[in-house]
Amino acid sequence: MLKDTQKEVDDLLQTFETPYWSPLSQFARLSEEVGEVARLLNHMYGDKPKKKEEAEQELGGELADVLFTVISIANAHNIDLDADFEKTLDKLRVRDKDRFKKKA
Repeated sequence: MLKDTQKEVDDLLQTFETPYWSPLSQFARLSEEVGEVARLLNHMYGDKPKKKEEAEQELGGELADVLFTVISIANAHNIDLDADFEKTLDKLRVRDKDRFKKKA
């Protein structure tokens, strides 16, 4: 599921002299990207209106930036996101199966 995407990101980043940033720089970038999602959602649904001079943003694009950054962090740490994402889904399927109200 994500293996091909992880490889595509790695192939692209390997063209740079320093393909992956240091862990703290990666975390800072992730924080920045998540902050952009938060800002956009606040503009869309919250109490903070967008300034007229601010550029238009699309939620899908901002979420893709977060995903790219997460994949970059996973690659830098040799993490198989397919395996770990499956574990996350299993938590919902098993541990939390009765935690949330289901549709009738």
